[in-house]
Formats: sequence, C-alpha cells, structure tokens
Amino acid sequence: MSPALRRQAPLLATAGILVILFATAAFLYEGFFSGRVVVNLFSDNAVLGIVAVGMTLVIFTGGIDLSVGAVVGFVSIFTAIMIQRGYPPALVAVAALAIGGGLGAGMGALIHAFRLPAFLITLAGMFLARGGAFWISTESVGIDHPVANALSGFELGLGPVGLPTTALTVIGVLALGYVAAHHTRFGRNLLAIGGNENSAVLMGLPVGSAKVWAYTINGALAALAGLVATIYTGSGNPSTGLGLELDAIAVVVIGGTLLAGGRGHMLGTLLGLLVFGTIQTALLFDGRLSSWWIRIVVGLLLLLFILLQRGLLRGAARGK
Repeated sequence: MSPALRRQAPLLATAGILVILFATAAFLYEGFFSGRVVVNLFSDNAVLGIVAVGMTLVIFTGGIDLSVGAVVGFVSIFTAIMIQRGYPPALVAVAALAIGGGLGAGMGALIHAFRLPAFLITLAGMFLARGGAFWISTESVGIDHPVANALSGFELGLGPVGLPTTALTVIGVLALGYVAAHHTRFGRNLLAIGGNENSAVLMGLPVGSAKVWAYTINGALAALAGLVATIYTGSGNPSTGLGLELDAIAVVVIGGTLLAGGRGHMLGTLLGLLVFGTIQTALLFDGRLSSWWIRIVVGLLLLLFILLQRGLLRGAARGK
C-alpha cells in the first residue's frame, strides 16, 4: 500500500461503512432514504457534532478533553436560569461562550505549562463544571422567551425540507472546523504537535499557544453545544451531556483521527457523526431493538478502527 493511500485508509473505511449502513437501512425501512432523514441526522446530533469538532482539534495535538459533556450541562442550566431571570439572551450566550472558552484556556495552560496529563486536568474540569451545574439547580428549568422560541422554531427552507437552527449551526461549525484544521497554519501546527511535540519545538512552532488555543476553542464549542441543546429542548438541565465526551471521542476515532495525535481529518469527524446518527436513526425506524444497541455497535466500530490504526502505524514503521 502506498503511503498516500495508507494515510487515507481510515477515512475511506469510514466512508465505506457509512454507505453500507445507510444503504442497508434504506433497503430495510421504507422512508429511510429521504431528505428529512438526512436533515435529522444533523439536527438530532447537532450537540454531539459541535463537541466532536472541538474534540478533533484537541486530539490532533495528542490530547483529550473529558470536561466537554459537563460544560454542555453547565451552560444548559446556566442559560435557562439567566434567561428566566430576565437577562438578554445575547448577553447570556456571550457569557456562556466566555465561561466555556475560559475553562478550556485554563486547562490548556495547566497542561502545557506544568506538563500535566490532559486526562487528569480535564477530569478535574469535568467535576468542576458538573458540580457547578448542579449547584445552580438540581432540576430542569424551562425557557419561555420570544428569542429562544423563534430560534427553536426557525427553519431555512430548502425545497420540501427545511434546515432547523440546530442543523444549520452544526453544519456551519463543521465547515469552519474544516477550514481551521486543514487550510490554516494553526491546524498544521496542531497536527505537527501531535506527531512529535519535541520536533515541533525544535522547528520553532508556537507549541504552547497552539495547544492553549485548541483547548480554548474546544471549551467554547462545548459551550455553544450547550446553547444548542437548550434551544433544541426548550429547557436547561444540569444532567445534559452525561457521557457526551465519550461519544465525541468515539465519533472522532471512528472518523479516522489517530487518538495519539498527529493524523486525522475533519471530514472524517463528519463521517463518524453520520455513522453514529445512521445507527441511531435505524434503531428508531426498527422500533424493536433497545437504544443500548447503538452502544454495542459503536463499541465494535471503535475497536475496529483502533485495530486499523494500529495496523497502519505498524505498516508505516516497516516501510521506513
């Protein structure tokens, strides 16, 4: 296998699995192959998709962030409480994004400055954010505000189907994430850091600032996902996002991004999200299987891609 094909193999494998899954579901379930189902793949998984974009950037560096699900929960209840108390939604949204980005920046700075494991620092961030969410409120809080209601009900008409706010947001974030990851110096720096941080330092790359910015953007995107979750459900809940960080990691890895860093593609994250959503939607169409089957299938796919990555790395090492 040529080096170029070896690099693209995980991405091609994900694309092939998506085509097989979608074609099989379309064959088995009437109405599955429709524009509405495709739109729902984005709108129903918007929160996961937004978080996965940020997680991709962090994993590019060889890092990880376990706090994103808790940040989604914190922002969800924070937004609902503040809007219900009469604060302008725009001001609340800016504050939420600043909180998420600030937490990410702090964790990124600690990880880089003190050479601390990302797993431990972001685990502490997870407890901090989730504890703060339940400190604000232990119960769900509904939202009744004209702006929130308008955003929740908005759809951009595209022929027979419309794109709701949630779908538009995740598509926009994926597009911006693709540009940042693959068409800017920042994205190239992240991949270089994940490939070999010591070499990146010797090359004169801004390792510290790039890592801090990766975690900052990731935190801000987690906060944005919390805002989207609040709009989608019409309420804030401190339990929102439980386990979301694991789903996001799974989506990124299934999309072909190397968990050790240094190799990956934002398009793969999109494909991984669609694989996740297709499995979920097929189970809903079937109606006979437990929702826990998505965990089983995703777990098997995750194991498959980890083994594929290991095989490709060994093949690359032999080829040197």
